[in-house]
Amino acid sequence: MDDYTRRIEKIEAELGRWLPEHPDAAWAAQVFPGLEGRVSPELLESLTQSGWDLLNRGGKRWRPLLMTLICEALGGGDTALPLTPLVEFCHNASLIHDDIEDNSDERRGRPAVHLLYGMDTAINGGAFLYFLPLACIDAWAAPLEQKEHIRSVWGEYMRRLHLGQAMDIHWHRDFSSLPGIEEYYTMCGLKTGCLARFAAALGAAVALPDAPYQPAEILGDAAEKLGVGFQILDDVKNLTTGLPGKKRGDDVVEGKKSLPVLLYLHRRSGEASRSEAGTLVSRCFAAARIGGTGVPEVEELIGALEAVGVVEEARQKGLALIREAAEVFAAPSIAGFPLREEGRRLLAGLIGLIS
Repeated sequence: MDDYTRRIEKIEAELGRWLPEHPDAAWAAQVFPGLEGRVSPELLESLTQSGWDLLNRGGKRWRPLLMTLICEALGGGDTALPLTPLVEFCHNASLIHDDIEDNSDERRGRPAVHLLYGMDTAINGGAFLYFLPLACIDAWAAPLEQKEHIRSVWGEYMRRLHLGQAMDIHWHRDFSSLPGIEEYYTMCGLKTGCLARFAAALGAAVALPDAPYQPAEILGDAAEKLGVGFQILDDVKNLTTGLPGKKRGDDVVEGKKSLPVLLYLHRRSGEASRSEAGTLVSRCFAAARIGGTGVPEVEELIGALEAVGVVEEARQKGLALIREAAEVFAAPSIAGFPLREEGRRLLAGLIGLIS
């Protein structure tokens, strides 16, 4: 059996334990202590079914895999495995809420969760997925001080995640706003790179509970670059080949100020040229928001971006960030802490696995 497959199967078992298709009394006793026998299984399922559905559709699981591989490489073995829901459940929660905020039709080859279960159930079920991992921390066989540290880390990254989402929403709601390139990278690091950084920080914290913060910080920086790099490549694919479950140009319909769009707007030389570029982007965004991906303005904008080379420039930036992350994961040691050979090998191979 493949090294990654064995580890992913362990992760899937842990996720399934904490988010079963049919919650039973034993599950309820762990997640809702004191309510045993007072809530029927059908009502419990009304809370969990939407999240279980999305999780059951698959996914690369690369964030929890990254977390467990970092822990393993630093000598922690499987000790991070019980905390994998902290990363994967929060990721799926963000997808449910993203699809509502973006009015998306599809996710992982099926209708978006809010279209299947209703907006109210999807919002509530998504929010529950953010908080369910706290029960995993409670059940984790670790000293209280270590549990409290992990709980604090969880809170910090959940706040970061929502700040990044707020920045993204603000920019695509307001056509006239023009974030700077560095501001964009900050947003992307918070919204997209945040959970990858969280995964790396957790893996290091579990393996080295008494170590200084430096290993977690170095590995977290690399993981964030990995997440941002893949996000940039996804944005490029949205404007070129399209992404599975999404149409080419969906980001134009959303009014998303992705890196290619920002490069296009910031690189126009002269006030008149910048004004002309801004007018084109605003006009195409407005038309696409009304008419969808089928309106000619979608292809007009994509053509303008490709003509000046910013789509390729963004692609190269995404690849550069991923290469920087790969160099860290392939290093023999992190801040003086050696990485075990098998862990290094699997960390290095993980990037190819998820690309």
